[in-house]
Amino acid sequence: MPSRTPDFWRSDAVSPWPTILQPLAKLYELGNRLNRQTTTPQDIGRPVISVGNLVAGGAGKTPTAIALADILHRLGLHPQIVSRGYGGRLAGPVRVDPARHSAADVGDEALLLNAAAPTWIGRDRPAVARAAVAAGAGCIIADDAHQTYALARRLSLLVVDGGYGFGNGRLLPAGPLREPVQDGLARCDAVVLIGKPTVPLLPFGSKPVFRAELEANPADAVRLRGRRVLAFAGIGRPEKFFASLQQIGVEIASTKTFPDHAPYSEDTVMRLVEQAHALHAIPVTTAKDQMRLPKAARAMVDVLRVSLVFADPAAVEQFLKSRLTRV
Repeated sequence: MPSRTPDFWRSDAVSPWPTILQPLAKLYELGNRLNRQTTTPQDIGRPVISVGNLVAGGAGKTPTAIALADILHRLGLHPQIVSRGYGGRLAGPVRVDPARHSAADVGDEALLLNAAAPTWIGRDRPAVARAAVAAGAGCIIADDAHQTYALARRLSLLVVDGGYGFGNGRLLPAGPLREPVQDGLARCDAVVLIGKPTVPLLPFGSKPVFRAELEANPADAVRLRGRRVLAFAGIGRPEKFFASLQQIGVEIASTKTFPDHAPYSEDTVMRLVEQAHALHAIPVTTAKDQMRLPKAARAMVDVLRVSLVFADPAAVEQFLKSRLTRV
């Protein structure tokens, strides 16, 4: 994945690259279809809820998985989360332990997910899921798994960012899509639509659509409101973070972007702190980026956390209950 989503992924009008890269996109589509057709899903003996999306980067899968874990805990279903551990060096299966593991070991997303439910990482998803079941999981949340065909699932939720949608509608690398939209929609059971749709979206047909918003942590919002900040982020769509800061009334003096999932050295953090000081500002980043900061430097950087809030949480809870507790 590139350091951040290219501008031409949003619209063909801004660049000739989508047309130039279209032959590679056709090869990508062929490879994905062959992978799906030749892979036999493995049943791990517990309900699996897949949380995925159709585009590369930044749709909101991690906060969605965390919100689902909270609901499943309330239903008494004892969820555990399995993740690939993107950006981490460990092949797994391994249970995430913040006391022993850093983002360099298991990835930044796994550390965030582990705060919501026991989290396991590994490249072999069925093996990772079986390890979670052996450790007592009543159900499995498979993070970023819509295109993980080796793991059988009871339920597939597709996360869609209302402000980005499906980009220019092309497959990687000509666009942001991991598979054709109609193929991905056909394999999902429901859609989680985050934010107000500001771009054209294909009809979701008869699929249930659960609307949601990413809301700033109230304590963080109160602490940061009215402050002057240097905002930095190394995520797929850093502009979403900058917009969240503006929404809570923060004055942004400067912004800095870094490659998605990139680690931060102590020198880099010190430069950011010095630049913020020169601007009479404080450095602020995302919760995901915080996982990649050196522990010794974290006290020097403030954080704006966000969480996913469903517009109708009772409907989501009833949907999950009806699908996961049936015989």
